Amino acid sequence: MSPHAKRLALSIGLIVLLGSCASSRRARGLDPESREFYSKVRYIITSEERKAFLALAEADRPAFIEDFWKRRDPKPATEANEYKTGYFNRIETANRLFAGGGSPGWLQDRGRVYITLGPPDYRETYPRGITFYGLPTEIWWYGFFTIMFIDEKWVDDYRLDPYGADHIAMINRAQKEWNEPQREFTGGPSRAVPMPGLDVRIETTEGEGTRLTLVLPYRSIWVKSSGDMFEATLEVTMKVRDAGGAEAWSFAKPFPIKVAASSLKETAKGDFTADAVAPLPPGSYTLTVTVVNTNDGSKASLERAFTI
Repeated sequence: MSPHAKRLALSIGLIVLLGSCASSRRARGLDPESREFYSKVRYIITSEERKAFLALAEADRPAFIEDFWKRRDPKPATEANEYKTGYFNRIETANRLFAGGGSPGWLQDRGRVYITLGPPDYRETYPRGITFYGLPTEIWWYGFFTIMFIDEKWVDDYRLDPYGADHIAMINRAQKEWNEPQREFTGGPSRAVPMPGLDVRIETTEGEGTRLTLVLPYRSIWVKSSGDMFEATLEVTMKVRDAGGAEAWSFAKPFPIKVAASSLKETAKGDFTADAVAPLPPGSYTLTVTVVNTNDGSKASLERAFTI
């Protein structure tokens, strides 16, 4: 690294450190009520809100706190704030469920995930490890997404595995893209996850027509628990237009998905497929495919040109 780059890196690091220290000093200087609020909303407060709150005079903070919760209220016309109530209920539940370890349950990794994503659809616990020489492990399932926690010191303080952190980031990113944070503590966590990996195989067979096979990784499909089953319904629409833009063929059908909890692991490794046969004469065409998951409204689509 060049001397100039080193100086630049040191300068950036110093700026970040000073900014962090300044925020910490301002947080320590808060009055007890403001400090309690600032601590408890650490999982949901935005960086802009954090900066604004710390910059306020003590007399102005109660109004900020009131507005903070109002902006998250899914039903402002009613007296109750379901979002606020749900958030604090999850904190209490996390404290009860994860009472071990050296810190309150809501501040542990399992507590943080429980509060921000809600209870898992399915939970596997291995207090003696998955293998003979393994460490205590928990695996939480949110649909086909898995989040793993490991108790490395055998003290009932499970830490988030980095692989699970990637899935949390994906779910959180999807929530922001679908702009539904208000649902998080009212009707369960908002889990609208974009469905990547959609593909279609196009095969022309003599005498049968053109077979269109939709392929979608199961990990892209949000399934919800129903007893000991996980379910979803995919609404599949296919449209074929000829070279002039006229519709030559169309197809629309719901495809229900049901997976037993015991089969989640194996099913998640594979693909969902759906077939349709289009009786098309020789020519050039454009296929448009749309898939909607009725569980969460997530959607995937593609367009492809092909020739018979």
